[in-house]
Amino acid sequence: MPVGFLRAAEVAYKALEGDAAITDKVRFLSDPLNYPGQETQVEIMETHFSFVFLTGAHAYKLKKPTRGEGFDFGSVEARLRNGSAEIRLNRQLAPKIYLGVIALTRERDCRLKLGGEGRPIDWLVKMVRLDAGRRLDKRLADADWHYAELEALAQRLAQFFAGAGRATLGAPAQSAQIRAELRRARAAIQRVGEPRLRSVATPVMRSLDAFVLRRASLFRQRIAERRLIDGHGDLRPEHIYLKGTPQIIDCLEFRADLRRLDPVSEIAFLALECGRLGASPIAHRLMRRYCERTGDNPPAALGRFYTALNAVVRARLAIEHSAEPGNRTRAEWIDRAASYLTAARNQRLSANLDRRALQPGRCRLRRAAGQSG
Repeated sequence: MPVGFLRAAEVAYKALEGDAAITDKVRFLSDPLNYPGQETQVEIMETHFSFVFLTGAHAYKLKKPTRGEGFDFGSVEARLRNGSAEIRLNRQLAPKIYLGVIALTRERDCRLKLGGEGRPIDWLVKMVRLDAGRRLDKRLADADWHYAELEALAQRLAQFFAGAGRATLGAPAQSAQIRAELRRARAAIQRVGEPRLRSVATPVMRSLDAFVLRRASLFRQRIAERRLIDGHGDLRPEHIYLKGTPQIIDCLEFRADLRRLDPVSEIAFLALECGRLGASPIAHRLMRRYCERTGDNPPAALGRFYTALNAVVRARLAIEHSAEPGNRTRAEWIDRAASYLTAARNQRLSANLDRRALQPGRCRLRRAAGQSG
C-alpha cells in the first residue's frame, strides 16, 4: 500500500534504520545516472514491502529485506525467488508490463551497477511505467470513467477467473482461514479501544460467524464444484489501469494461501472498493460477466458474505495502520475503519437466511455503502 513519494534524502533516512546495505542500495538507485539511457530524474515511492524507483519509461521495484507471516524476503536468494514469482504471476493479467528481474551487482572495483556482471547483491523487478492518470481509483474519484471501460475490465477478469488454476483447499482449511481473519479483526478492534467500532463490529462478526457455521454446506459445494482458484489476491482499484486492454498489476505473489480463494470473494472485494469511490454499477457488471463466462451461479448471499468479510479485513488493516507513521493521522485511519465496518453492516447478513437468499442464479452483489476514505 503506497505511503507516498519521497525525496532521495528522506528515503535514505527512513530505509530500515541501521541497515547500511539497504541505505546504500536506495542511494544508488536514486541517482538517474545509474540507469541505462538518458534518465534525468528518478521518483521514489515507498510501500510497506518495497521501494519503487520510477524513471521516465520504467519502474524498478526493490523488496525490503523483511520477514513476516507467510513471507520471507530476508536473503538475496529469497528476493530473487520472489521477484521471479512476481513476474510469472503478474504476467497473467499484465503480460506486457512485467519485463523481468534485473540484478543489482557489486563490481570488482566495489561499485554498484544495475544489470552488471559482478556479484548480485540484490534483485529488482523491472516493469513498464504506467500512467497514473489511467489508474481506476483515480478515474473513479474524478468521475472520469466510461461504461465501455468497465465492461472491458469485467470481460478481462471473467476471462482470468475462467482460466485460472484451480486451488486445492479443503473445507476445514477454508473455514479455519475465515475464522482466523475474524479473530484477527476482533483482536485489532479490541486493542484500539474505540467504542464506536465495537458497537458496529460486534453484530457484524456474529453474523459472519453464524454464516460460516450454518452455511457450511454452501462452502463445501463451492469446493466440490472446483470453484476456488489461484487468483490475484489483492484486487484493488489502485492496481487496475484502464484505457485499451485493462492492465492489472501487483498480485499477492508472496502469499499463495491468500490467493487461494473463491472468485466471488475477489469480485466482492473489488466491488466494495469501487463502491466506496462512487462506482456502484460495477458490482453487477463484474458478477454478471463472471457468471456468463464460467457458468457459475453463486447465490446472492455468498456475495454479501464476502463483501462483509472483505470489509472487516480492510477495517482491521486500517486499525493496524493507525499505529504506524505515514500520510494519514490516527483519526483518519479510525474513520476509515468505521466506514468499512458500516459497509459490512449494510450487507445485512442473517444467520437465518431464507431459502430464496441461497438460490442459485441470482448473480448480483449488494452495493457496499459507506463513506469514502
